[in-house]
Amino acid sequence: MIKKIALLLLAAALTWPVFAATPVNINKADAATLASSLDGIGPSKAAAIVAYRDEHGPFKSADDLSHVKGVGAATLERNRSAILLGDASEPAKPAAKPAAAPVPAKAKAKSAGSASE
Repeated sequence: MIKKIALLLLAAALTWPVFAATPVNINKADAATLASSLDGIGPSKAAAIVAYRDEHGPFKSADDLSHVKGVGAATLERNRSAILLGDASEPAKPAAKPAAAPVPAKAKAKSAGSASE
C-alpha cells in the first residue's frame, strides 16, 4: 500500500511541470503561443488578449490583462510569474497601487464631532 502511494506521489510530482505556465511576452506573442503558454488561457481568451492589445496598445503591467474579458484575478495570479512585458526575462510585477485619496475637510470635521460625543 505504501509503495502505491509513493508511486502515485512520484507520478504527480513528475507531471506537475506540465501544468505550470511557461514564460511568455504578452506584448509580442500570438494567440496560439499565449494559449499554449499560460495556464487557464485557451484559444478564445488568447485571441481576446491579442485583440485587446491590438486595440489598446501594449500592456504596461500584468494587471492590465484583467481588462480583457474572461481573464480574472485568479487566472492573472496563477500566471503572474510567467507573464513577461518586454525583452527582459524578468516576470511582470504587480502595478503600483495608487495613493489613498485625501479625506475631505468636511468628513474630518464630522468624524471629529461624533468622536467627542
